[in-house]
Amino acid sequence: MNIKDYIKASIETKTKILNDEKILQTIEKAASAIVEAYKNNKKVLTAGNGGSAGDAQHIAGELVSKFFFDRPALSAVALSVDTSILTAIGNDYGYEDVFKRQIEANANSGDIFIAISTSGNSANIIKAIKSAKLKNVTVVGLTGAKECKMDELCDYIIKVPSDSTPIIQESQIMVAHIICALVEEKIFKGK
Repeated sequence: MNIKDYIKASIETKTKILNDEKILQTIEKAASAIVEAYKNNKKVLTAGNGGSAGDAQHIAGELVSKFFFDRPALSAVALSVDTSILTAIGNDYGYEDVFKRQIEANANSGDIFIAISTSGNSANIIKAIKSAKLKNVTVVGLTGAKECKMDELCDYIIKVPSDSTPIIQESQIMVAHIICALVEEKIFKGK
């Protein structure tokens, strides 16, 4: 691996996002949907697998704690953190249901579900999205460039213009940070 080539590929992907009005507008719309949910005393749920699970937890942490400035906590739950729930569902129902069952238990109409999958085809994420839609939960999807199952299922789909899993993940957390910053600013500074 050439270090400079990797960094260039990462920068090129972020530059593509910067110059893609459709992606930028979708980020803005997703943040506005989250703001509206919070104004109606709703919550954000997040989920992903592997590195995307870490990103889901990261997003929840930014919302509950703070991003740029001290402010009241916002309700957010990462569905990948409770090993007892994950292993019970995995054992009793199968791994494909680990997020679906939690959506069934914890999501309410008007909530937001941030679904993260670099492929956009992770079976447990797809099942969770379908469950969320049945409960009138708005779905924000973060995925990569390829056509995928999430494309048709999400209310807001943010497709990172790359086929490289690590570069997709780097850009997804950048997008998530932008969303957290917009949400914080719109709710607490009225911008």
